[in-house]
Amino acid sequence: MSELLYQVDILKAMNQKLSQKEKMYRTVMDTVDGAILYYSFETGELASLGCWKKYFGFEIQDLREMQSIFECFRDKYELDLRDVLFLENSGKEQKEVECQRRNSGEWFSVCTSVIYDEMHRPSEKIIHILDITKRKNQNDELTYFAYYDSMTGLYNRNHFIGCLSRLIEKAKANNDIISVLMLDIDDFHKINDGLGIVQGDEVVQLFGGVIKQFCNDKVIACHLNSDRYAVAIYQPDDKMHSELFYQRIKERNEKPYVLSDGHEVYMTVSMGSADFPEAADNALELLNCAEITVLKGKATTKNCIHYFDVPLYCDFKNNIEIENKLKEAIFNRSFQLVYQPQYFADTKKLRGVEALIRWKDNEERMISPGVFIPIAEKNGSILTIGNWVLEESIRQFASWQQRFSYDFVMSINISAKQYVQHDFVDVLMGLLEKYHVDPTKVELEITESVLIDDFDLIIRKMNELQEKGIRISLDDFGTGFSSLSYLKRLPINTLKIDKSFIDTVLTDSATRIITESIIDMVKSLGFESVAEGVEEEQQYRYLHAIGCDIIQGFLLGRPLSVEKLDELLKEQNQ
Repeated sequence: MSELLYQVDILKAMNQKLSQKEKMYRTVMDTVDGAILYYSFETGELASLGCWKKYFGFEIQDLREMQSIFECFRDKYELDLRDVLFLENSGKEQKEVECQRRNSGEWFSVCTSVIYDEMHRPSEKIIHILDITKRKNQNDELTYFAYYDSMTGLYNRNHFIGCLSRLIEKAKANNDIISVLMLDIDDFHKINDGLGIVQGDEVVQLFGGVIKQFCNDKVIACHLNSDRYAVAIYQPDDKMHSELFYQRIKERNEKPYVLSDGHEVYMTVSMGSADFPEAADNALELLNCAEITVLKGKATTKNCIHYFDVPLYCDFKNNIEIENKLKEAIFNRSFQLVYQPQYFADTKKLRGVEALIRWKDNEERMISPGVFIPIAEKNGSILTIGNWVLEESIRQFASWQQRFSYDFVMSINISAKQYVQHDFVDVLMGLLEKYHVDPTKVELEITESVLIDDFDLIIRKMNELQEKGIRISLDDFGTGFSSLSYLKRLPINTLKIDKSFIDTVLTDSATRIITESIIDMVKSLGFESVAEGVEEEQQYRYLHAIGCDIIQGFLLGRPLSVEKLDELLKEQNQ
């Protein structure tokens, strides 16, 4: 009897120990992340642990109750979920699926692991269910920012290019067309300056919303940057094409955009259109063509659509190439000056020379000043170039003055941007002092464009220069801002008649009347007159007959190198 009681006590102690271990295991499982369902194929034991009740609100006592799990998730996941929950049917050891709750939209990861015995019969199964809503939302957010622009909700640049590349591959296979449109808000800086950057961003956002309305399976769009957007239309047709798209945008822009602070903003948009395969055969080039089209088009006409044109594109690319080469040329000082003689009309004696810049690129090609000077003026490098021309011409003139006794004038072209610099006069006088050049022997040639911005300031600067002895010549008279009313106010010494008048002075009576009137007026005002571009003997004789003072052109002298001008000065001394 005592032996039996002893064994009972041992069993009680063992049961108590097992109960404590089970309690410990359950406590541990209740603190782990996720819900766990354990099933033993051998004993039929089924246990739900961890966050099971928190996730589902019910316990599972029998395998037949597993159907309740399917009811918690959306129908589209049922087949995948069934494969995972009953993984033993496939003989696999582990499988996972992500499912979304039917009502709350929460995301769960359901992972089943099956343990098999030596005969590959399932012995145990553990189903681990984990709430991954936070991770999923973070991934969705990262995915969104990887593909979409946060301000407008349109595609970002990289995703748009990727999508466009795939559309192009499809179009190549099917011989289809893709129209790529570049939209640019006109004068957007005025909106930013007038209302502020925050309101400017809101305008960008609102207009992005307008574009988004047109997006579908055939139309994709992106916000490139600032006030610029790109749109691609696959296989344009009567329902949507470039012209129709722009007309709808234009119609919308007839109404104001109402900002959150109540401001009403009216705006216009310019658009460039380039088609695949006509313009380019890849996404980046196609975008580039559309961008060039709108930029070149806006330079002349805003608030309209511009279409890709091959010569326009080639011209733009050529200008970009020249601009890049120009930077290198400025750094390496790859320019040179030539000097074109000017002669007195009555004696054909040398009156002076005009310094002209020349540029030969790395491939030994001459690039015309008519090509690179406008580019330099646009990007601001004209100041560096102009200062180099100013010093180099004065330095060379000083050298000639030291070596030859011949008295002549050095004419130097000055750009409008260079002339209006606040320290221009000081810089010029500093160079004359540095090279010991008489100011009265230097003539600055300025074009009428100098006079447009601040006429009174220009007049004051001209007077200051003349007081220091500098001569001033008005170049290309008759081609720009020309007005007789301002001419009498200009403190100039010389007026140069543009070559366009000289070219037709013998064949066009109206040109002769204008030319003779200019020369008479110049004499009355006490200026010297210079005729540019004189290439024929008859032109020279006519100009001499009507009283033109100075002749410049190929007839009497082409632009000369320093060495050639040395020879000319020796001849003039004899």
